[in-house]
Amino acid sequence: MLHINPKMLDRLEELETDLLARLRRADEENWLGEVEGINLTLTFLRAKREETQRRARRPAVDLGIPTARKKEDH
Repeated sequence: MLHINPKMLDRLEELETDLLARLRRADEENWLGEVEGINLTLTFLRAKREETQRRARRPAVDLGIPTARKKEDH
């Protein structure tokens, strides 16, 4: 699954604004398939934005670099 860099949240806002304008046009022209597709895209965009905002609020955890265990003599 792709994660969006929180720095790109402004770009998601621009995309949403553009999609809403396209949705109005498609609705005015009665392009039902286009309306359905844009609504689906808006749903995914909004979910991705919410996920990115949620991830940005959580602190990163450093798990370190794994190392090989030394074999113990028995």
